[in-house]
Amino acid sequence: MGQARRAAHAFTGGALALVVAGVVALVTHQPWLFPSLGPAVMLHVEKPRSPQSSPRNTFIGHGVALLAGYGFLLACGLTDEPSALQEGISGPRIVAAAGSLAVTLLVLVLLKASHPPAGATTLIVSLGLLRTSTQLLVAAAAVVLVTAVDWLYGRVSGRPMPLWAAPEQSTEGERDGGPDRPTVR
Repeated sequence: MGQARRAAHAFTGGALALVVAGVVALVTHQPWLFPSLGPAVMLHVEKPRSPQSSPRNTFIGHGVALLAGYGFLLACGLTDEPSALQEGISGPRIVAAAGSLAVTLLVLVLLKASHPPAGATTLIVSLGLLRTSTQLLVAAAAVVLVTAVDWLYGRVSGRPMPLWAAPEQSTEGERDGGPDRPTVR
């Protein structure tokens, strides 16, 4: 696929996923659009065969991030406090942010489910931007929605994501076929 076609593919896939989530947000008046969806969608449309882009890693990554972020909100007594954007940074907020990111990283490494946008999701929660049970459920549903849209778009456009998990890649990249290809041994 040439550079212009790849760019058009990424443009269309990214816009489509966020328009669908945005329409659902508009109709439901719920946060179906939040910052870490952008990088997740970018991975899906730019590198659909990468393990980090797979539905498995996307769902596990954001699920762990939502749980860790909320767990640290609870542990630090911040569930009823205004967000860090409103209140500013405090000691408990730093603990919540650092702790939730560290736990998210730990669990994702142990599960071999790397998905970097999950790092943003856990901070969105631990900083109090999304903190109610409804908001967290909507965020999880939004991840499922954009992943499904991207998966369908990939199938229709000829750049499919795997159904669930992608083959693991070598960290040696180019030698083994490049960043979008499974390891060849």
